[in-house]
Amino acid sequence: MKNTKISIPAQDLKNKQKKYILAFETSCDDTSVSIIDTDYQVYANIISSQPDHEAFGGILPELASRLHLRNINRCLKAALKKAALTLNDISAIAVAINPGLIGSLIVGVSFAKALAWSLNLPLIAVNHMLGHVMANKIEYPELNPPWLALVVSGGHTELVIFESLSDFYIIGQTLDDASGEAFDKVAKILNLGFPGGPVIDRIAKNGNPNFHKFPRALNKKNNFNFSFSGLKTSVFNWLENKNPEFIDQHLADIVASVQQAIVDILVIKTINAAHKYNINKVIVAGGVSANSCLRNEMNLNCEKNNIDVFFPKMQYCMDNAAMIGAAAVQKYLNNEFADLSLNAFSTKGIRYV
Repeated sequence: MKNTKISIPAQDLKNKQKKYILAFETSCDDTSVSIIDTDYQVYANIISSQPDHEAFGGILPELASRLHLRNINRCLKAALKKAALTLNDISAIAVAINPGLIGSLIVGVSFAKALAWSLNLPLIAVNHMLGHVMANKIEYPELNPPWLALVVSGGHTELVIFESLSDFYIIGQTLDDASGEAFDKVAKILNLGFPGGPVIDRIAKNGNPNFHKFPRALNKKNNFNFSFSGLKTSVFNWLENKNPEFIDQHLADIVASVQQAIVDILVIKTINAAHKYNINKVIVAGGVSANSCLRNEMNLNCEKNNIDVFFPKMQYCMDNAAMIGAAAVQKYLNNEFADLSLNAFSTKGIRYV
């Protein structure tokens, strides 16, 4: 993907006090359109979910793409109406280009490119995972690096050091399953439905997290990588010898124990990394950042270690376009724009855009 600097129309620079960014997010199964200004104020954040996938126990890529095609223009109209703005008020178009389902990404990128071309507006390419991190700027616009980000979303579990809003590097990542995938796979083993994270979080509130000690993989002080595939296997093997009555009776205890195993290693490695790199600000980002146990444990441990910790508002934890707009703000201010040869790609990682 090529970045290029283009000139913003003179009337845009002179006549508008506020700069509005229109953002699109279609990386997986949620179609989202948002309008945010360069002070990180959100005027609209429309999300159209796709419950059609629930019957299949996961996301069907082709179905997701078709539903994005059906919903994206409706979401755009709803966002403009809620914000009480028109397309003539928009200063730039932002869109998530990776990672994600390639067909879903292409719908958003194609729509955003066409709109940018028709309105003669600058186009901003955004990494979906960076969007999750920058969702914290919506709640805390004055928050600036250096910070350590724990990115826990979908197939990603990463520890990333931000030296500035645009200069960052990964110090640890999952070697196999991510934390979100662990929640989903354990939920599938227990026939709890999809996605697994929210239902496990809800059921675990009534359980004993010390009921069974599941493994905490790679639990070494100076190792900041993660591995959750062994946890899934351990749960499967442990349940294999248990009868259905035992599982039903202790379901809350079982999922609470699994959740604690996931949360413990996330918190331990984050705190250890913050100490090693002498960072006193931690940001948690991504869908798993909505998990109540993770929030409680991270808050408690950061307080004990004199580390400030930040979570996005609950509505900005899951996939949404407001976070894409938030990640686009600094690029807009730096005139970091993409040309119309921009294309989507599915490479994982926060570094790729």
